[in-house]
Amino acid sequence: MAGCCPCRRRKSDPTSISGRGGSFPLILFILSAIPTSLILSLEQSTKSISYLSDHWFHECAKWDPMSEKFLASTFFGGGLAEVSPDGGEEKVVVKDPAVGDYMSVGVNIDLVRNRVLVVYTDLVWSRYGGIGAYRLGTWDRIFLTQLAGPGDEPSLADDVAVDEEGNAYITDAKSNKIWKVSTDGELLSVIKSDIFVQKKGFLNNFVGLNGIVYHSNGYVLVIHTSTGSLFRINTKTEEITLVQVEGSLERGDGLELMSDDKLVVAGTPSRLVESSDDWITARVVGRYVGVIHRIPSSATVKDGKVYLSHIVGFGFGTKKTHRLAEAIFTPLES
Repeated sequence: MAGCCPCRRRKSDPTSISGRGGSFPLILFILSAIPTSLILSLEQSTKSISYLSDHWFHECAKWDPMSEKFLASTFFGGGLAEVSPDGGEEKVVVKDPAVGDYMSVGVNIDLVRNRVLVVYTDLVWSRYGGIGAYRLGTWDRIFLTQLAGPGDEPSLADDVAVDEEGNAYITDAKSNKIWKVSTDGELLSVIKSDIFVQKKGFLNNFVGLNGIVYHSNGYVLVIHTSTGSLFRINTKTEEITLVQVEGSLERGDGLELMSDDKLVVAGTPSRLVESSDDWITARVVGRYVGVIHRIPSSATVKDGKVYLSHIVGFGFGTKKTHRLAEAIFTPLES
């Protein structure tokens, strides 16, 4: 479980939130519009790892090759859980009391520094964002940094990437910015630019900067969910360029690099993207639907195979069944 070392805060401690089910009616509405026969067909035809949780919703799962387990954020559960590749019931390993009732979302496993980073957010009121780092295996807290509070602009901390120096980059899906945090939890800078808003209007920015991944050539790739815009940001200069993508990435969520030139974009649907010029331009080359009614939200690579985590779990008892689906992309015609 999380340790009790002091956490870093720019402002006062987070205000506890009651009433966690704000998004549940919307998700029920979406699911009710999907024919039952289609749901059954998708569930039966998709190769996946099934596991049990106390919670309806999960956001992100990443494969840890050292422990040979997935690490999944428990969303409204506000923690982090281990998931065996054989399935079974998840084991909650981080439930940081300092986070209170906020939601756990993005996850990044930093093997070089033997730690996992977890993003915390306030989905209901958009008044808190934070990033926590925990020691792999012991789960002791290394730091907990508050990124946003009640006195700041509304925000929705979402996903996290880590560069070679250990700096973390956390996306804000509401205000279209990126927080840069040092290896010891210090807020270094906030990356914000008009280029992130390619289209004006509420619907075009309903979900902004979302999935983010670090490329070993010294930049991060980040996606804007509502417009499908993909950005390349130099981690030294913070220069931002729009990647010219052939094909749509709208509704793209979590990102994962399969290799230097292949990017998985989890979403509805999920897509495989390739670049031959170091992500100046790119092209959508594959598509995967799978259990789309569960709402794909993140991707991870295990033994060369892509697994997608989904937001929605199903079940009528106290335990909900979640799935990590193996994504087999259908090639698109050139």
